[in-house]
Amino acid sequence: MAIREPDPDEAARIREVVDSSMTTSFRLSPEQIDAVADEQFADDAVADALEDETTVLRVAETGEDIEEATITGVVEGRLAGDWGEVNWLFVDPEHRGQGIGTELYDAANEALRDEDAEYVCVTVLEANTEGHGFVERLGLEHDGDRRVDIAEESFVKYVYTDPDVDATLPNESTTEDADEESFPETESTDGNLTTTDDGETVYVARDEAESGTAASFYVTYEDADLTEQYGFYCANCGSLDISMDNMDRLECGDCGNTHAERSGESYDESYL
Repeated sequence: MAIREPDPDEAARIREVVDSSMTTSFRLSPEQIDAVADEQFADDAVADALEDETTVLRVAETGEDIEEATITGVVEGRLAGDWGEVNWLFVDPEHRGQGIGTELYDAANEALRDEDAEYVCVTVLEANTEGHGFVERLGLEHDGDRRVDIAEESFVKYVYTDPDVDATLPNESTTEDADEESFPETESTDGNLTTTDDGETVYVARDEAESGTAASFYVTYEDADLTEQYGFYCANCGSLDISMDNMDRLECGDCGNTHAERSGESYDESYL
């Protein structure tokens, strides 16, 4: 295995790895995957990353010999003040189980520190069902949530840091705290956050949230005392059309925002 900086003309292969990895490991629609991959890893985006002095882009190349070598993983990180952020890490599903993810993380970590990053954090999309377990196996801990706009959609990212680090996380101008989200289609009624469903007032409990791939879901009630549960509210679009299956998976019928509990059983060790 070789870890190296890619050439601009390898963007197409990088995009293939990103597509296949996201399709396997991300709880996103095909349209969302295409939009994220287009914005973050299209030809121009790869070329810009390679020219940007604050960005680290590395690929893993595996093969028996030079002629058979192919890109099987990619990692992207950026400098943000004293921090280095590992924002994207993908491993081709067909080549997992070879330690590629760990090698890529180590390479990005080292490169960011070589660029004077004092600390390094990792951000993982809420929808990346396997990535969270991978990062936790590296010894990092969930240290906050961040809302980011990618391809004109809002997503939640979990931020992971070394538990021994005591420093303020970077807060780029393109992000905001995931807890500070807006509540579309709502109004304040006697100090309560409310919305309506066929003319009926529904009360939104702002302190009872479930994470979602695009925005949080909030428990709703029929009464201001929040005793009779009504259902759920989607903070991405303001809809009350939320379904729940027998695995407690939530899905918005209007915008496709979803939530599913993460567990150790969903972690695939081959990602390492």
